[in-house]
Amino acid sequence: MALIPASYETVNLMTSAVSPSTVHTSNNALAWYFRKYLFQKALSVFEFDLPEGWDPTYFMYTLFACGYIGVVKTDQFGIIPQRANIYGFDVYRLPYKMRIANPLLPGYPEKTIGKDCALIKLQPNYSGILDIVYYYADMLALTSEAASMNLINSKLSYVFIANGGVKAESFKKMYDQIAAGNPAVVVDKGLFDQADGSPKWDVFNQNLRNNYITGDLMADLHRWINLFNTDIGIPNANFEKSERLITDEVNANNIDCMSKAVLWLQTMKEGIEQVKKVFPDLGPLDVRMRFSEAENAPGDEREVETYGSEGTD
Repeated sequence: MALIPASYETVNLMTSAVSPSTVHTSNNALAWYFRKYLFQKALSVFEFDLPEGWDPTYFMYTLFACGYIGVVKTDQFGIIPQRANIYGFDVYRLPYKMRIANPLLPGYPEKTIGKDCALIKLQPNYSGILDIVYYYADMLALTSEAASMNLINSKLSYVFIANGGVKAESFKKMYDQIAAGNPAVVVDKGLFDQADGSPKWDVFNQNLRNNYITGDLMADLHRWINLFNTDIGIPNANFEKSERLITDEVNANNIDCMSKAVLWLQTMKEGIEQVKKVFPDLGPLDVRMRFSEAENAPGDEREVETYGSEGTD
């Protein structure tokens, strides 16, 4: 059934299962900006030793975006990593077949994982981290947009009452001179009420400080980034309390920060061991965390000062 051009009802029907409201943050440059740099932050968590000839960008982007990457032997290029299609089920209901779809490798035969090909996966469920990246990118885009809007709305605005086009232009010129910082601005008396001499303008919004929340929104941006760092394994305090933190609170966040990263590391190492078993003559291949566990490990008893929106110690 043709759905294009789609009505609002059709769009809502198609997106309601994956989007909880009519607020969409995906299809805009700001969301893509945060996606790009958050994904790069995630790539920075691990360091890889790759065999000569393997392209590190292709390897990491495929592994982290798709969730897995196959390693196969070809006649043209030797042993190389490739984005693969996996399928079939073994006794544990896990895929055990692999096929490569690459125009430079036409008609590449079906392979069996663990026998004549190998698979390195990021997570035990074969998924990548784009869901994590997209979620935080959307939240950062919404928060950043709110901060931009608040900056604009917090500007001092005036409402001028003009009887005609001439007076309207006079008001514009007067405001332009005031905004330019002129120490003295001369205006026609016609811009004032003839009865009591009061000006024919009024402040649209005087209580600017109560409406200025950009500082809070910038703090929220930092909190979203800290939450993302915690999810992917980048060391951070992730506390906004103004009082002192005890060591146990810091250590609890260290464990939370390392939980996914350690699982991902273990899963990748298992795949690397499979690669070495299938292709014992392959060059060096290894992975390790860029931020050592010592940076997140419990330390000596100490107090850690943190600063939040409520002030400082």
